[in-house]
Amino acid sequence: MPLIEYGHLEYGENKVQEAITKWTDIKLANPNIKLHLIGKLQTNKVKFALKLFDYIHSVDTKKLAKKIADEELKQNKKIKIFLQVNIGDEEQKSGINKDYLEDLHTYCKNLNLDIVGLMCIPPANNKSEIFFKQMALLNKKLNLLELSMGMSADYIEAAKNSATYLRIGSNIFGKRS
Repeated sequence: MPLIEYGHLEYGENKVQEAITKWTDIKLANPNIKLHLIGKLQTNKVKFALKLFDYIHSVDTKKLAKKIADEELKQNKKIKIFLQVNIGDEEQKSGINKDYLEDLHTYCKNLNLDIVGLMCIPPANNKSEIFFKQMALLNKKLNLLELSMGMSADYIEAAKNSATYLRIGSNIFGKRS
């Protein structure tokens, strides 16, 4: 609340259910706040996510894209979308393989989704800069303006590589328990 009272307007959340509990009343009282869903979005939670969030940073399948497009029509609401890229080809992480990114981007544009950029979470055990450079090239190739990458441990490298959205929650709010 002190950060909101200070005038900060953009916040990220990882989980839809937690965000509903935390943000519904706050957003009603503060309509200028923009809420970003950074975590994995399950198709069965799309209708709830669209009611609350202004941005979704984790679209990585055609099935999810179609569900969002259908729900946007039902709710008469347009949100901003980032396509999540599994830039390190890690099995345990979400995101589309970069080889299939152009196909997903075209599919989303044909659904009339507002694709504003790409998002990634690079491998933790490697130098992030290598992956951030790849992401900047992919973003440029698709002619997208926004790039969501970099967290508390590597946000400086992300900023040096064209990131426009940095996710620095734990450095500001502390580690989650």
